Amino acid sequence: LFFEPLTLEDVLNVVERLAGGPALRAGCESGVPNLDQQTHGSESRATGELIKGLIIQFGGQTPLNLADGLVLAGAPILGTSVDSIDLAEDRDRFDHLLEELDLKRPASGIARSLEQAVEIAGEIGYPVLVRPSYVLGGRGMEICADEVALRHYANTALDLSGLDDAPLLVDKFLDGATEMDVDVVGDFDGGTALRAVSADGSPAKPQPHGSESRATERYATKGQALIAGVMEHIEHAGVHSGDSSCSVPPWSLPTRLVERVKDTARRLARSLHVCGLMNVQMAIKDDDIYIIEVNPRASRTVPFVGKAKHVPWARVAAKAMMGVSLSEQGSRELPDTGAFAVKAPVFPFQKFPGVDFVLGPEMRSTGEVMGIDISMPVAYLKAMLAAGVKPPREGGVFLSVRIEDRPAIIDIARSLMAMGYKVYTTEGTGAELRRHGMKTTILQKIKVEARPNVLDLMADGHIAMVINTPTQTGWQTDEGKIRATAVRLSIPMVTTTTAAKAMLRSMEALRAGDWGVAALQDYAEMARERTPSDQPIFSS
Repeated sequence: LFFEPLTLEDVLNVVERLAGGPALRAGCESGVPNLDQQTHGSESRATGELIKGLIIQFGGQTPLNLADGLVLAGAPILGTSVDSIDLAEDRDRFDHLLEELDLKRPASGIARSLEQAVEIAGEIGYPVLVRPSYVLGGRGMEICADEVALRHYANTALDLSGLDDAPLLVDKFLDGATEMDVDVVGDFDGGTALRAVSADGSPAKPQPHGSESRATERYATKGQALIAGVMEHIEHAGVHSGDSSCSVPPWSLPTRLVERVKDTARRLARSLHVCGLMNVQMAIKDDDIYIIEVNPRASRTVPFVGKAKHVPWARVAAKAMMGVSLSEQGSRELPDTGAFAVKAPVFPFQKFPGVDFVLGPEMRSTGEVMGIDISMPVAYLKAMLAAGVKPPREGGVFLSVRIEDRPAIIDIARSLMAMGYKVYTTEGTGAELRRHGMKTTILQKIKVEARPNVLDLMADGHIAMVINTPTQTGWQTDEGKIRATAVRLSIPMVTTTTAAKAMLRSMEALRAGDWGVAALQDYAEMARERTPSDQPIFSS
């Protein structure tokens, strides 16, 4: 175990130390590695006895960014090949792959100036999702509803990010879509299947990163792809996947659509010749499936999926990378376990008083928890409690939503009133509810001198929960002050209507009081009973 920065220089220093010094580069000619040494599971002389290969799938995006340099230095990569990684991450090459597979992705473009970004956005239509390229965690990402918002983003947020020299990626934002995460494990050809070949059949020299000139002939592939887990996000599209709660199995999508999602993920894994783990992010809108992103590595969801399905998928993938096929491991796709597992994010806002709490494309969570139960509302409730969010059993609920969210809030408000909660609203939200026969307590805006306002009622303990879908962000706005106060006073807060519906169901479960807890092993036993005897649920 080495405590060193994940930079190319430091990693190569470790490899050279274990390999006995300059022996690493002895396997290279003019800086180009001997591709024979990269064969899956090889014991290359270039890396001595202690280094069999490097696994770069389990460290997030950072190790993948080192792949080209590691290969050029002669370090063999185990698992999915570097060319497959490039195929998934190079936007032009990946777009061509999706065309070959007849798969959709949101309309997009790459801009290298503000005017070019405005032109692209005009062509694909607003709203658009814009972000600098080569960033992690959605940093600097924003949804722009019109040209004014796009120009404001480019002139303020983009400059502040320090990334104004990077190309700007502009994607059509699928408003109201349902997002999915799919984790896949594959064992295709030990990761060597996409290695380019010369006309005589001998290995060709690797092409520069991002190059589109690849030999068309490929080694024959063998292997399979298994769906480790399909997760449906609870928050709608536009919230970073790391900040969105999600459920295994999907909680609202029809089975036929889930099967299409699985088939799409398997086809992508086969086309990319994945050896190890792969994560696919999709969006479902009007029964159409759109590919948002494919990561040829383990995602943050793998530990969650492993516990939800009771299978150590990271171990299965590691063995596949070492040459033990999925068939040899006895691994198979498993039916649903009979229980719902919900992953919920944990946020650090309590540590930063005054910070505006809004979920969006930029990731802000610092941890995750899981709840599991045979009932979806109870599983969500357990996840919320584990994350430190306790839905109120009684008291007042403050509602303030965007105009486009008002139709969705009607049933939520009606259910809250039916359970005995006192509902407070802003004037606009209250007017919408009055049109549907509901009378709420209207609170004036904070800037108006009328007291008490919502901040006073929160401080006095009259408001036990806040449901606010943002129209404005920033701590200096009225909405920002409300959200910041809720965080400071530990008042549960929801900022999307989809999460509000899930929270409402969990509040009903909490008031019913007929739920309990069980050990994870108990749920594993339940899953084992649902699995046919010829399909072992645990891999050896």
